Amino acid sequence: MKTSIFTTIATTFLLISTFNSFAAEKANPLKNMNSKGIIAVYLDAAALGNTQYNEHLFAKDVECYNTVNDSKHNKKDYTKFLKENKGLQYDCKTTYQILDESGNSCIAKATMEFADFTRVDHITLCQTKDGWQVSKVVTTYL
Repeated sequence: MKTSIFTTIATTFLLISTFNSFAAEKANPLKNMNSKGIIAVYLDAAALGNTQYNEHLFAKDVECYNTVNDSKHNKKDYTKFLKENKGLQYDCKTTYQILDESGNSCIAKATMEFADFTRVDHITLCQTKDGWQVSKVVTTYL
């Protein structure tokens, strides 16, 4: 009887620990990437419709601001927009440059040149315990 109670308790603990390991947060594949790599992942999402890393790419408090219509979007809104356009590849030439990087912050400029206009994103990155993350995007059109 004591053996069956012990076995039942041990099995219960084993099941609970197994379920907890499955519930653990996914490892961040972007954690050890440098700022240039993060900008490349951002452009991959924005211009090529790759939404694979959006969960880790954007800071929790990211702010995305569009100067044309004076609209602001948070992480939930912006990642929803990107998911709705998953797989959509813009016909544009993309380039980027790091404007300044010092300490745990970085400012970059990403340019998407279309046939009739150019989209320019000024991107602010912050380095946290989870690696570099996009914390702000200001989009303008020329």
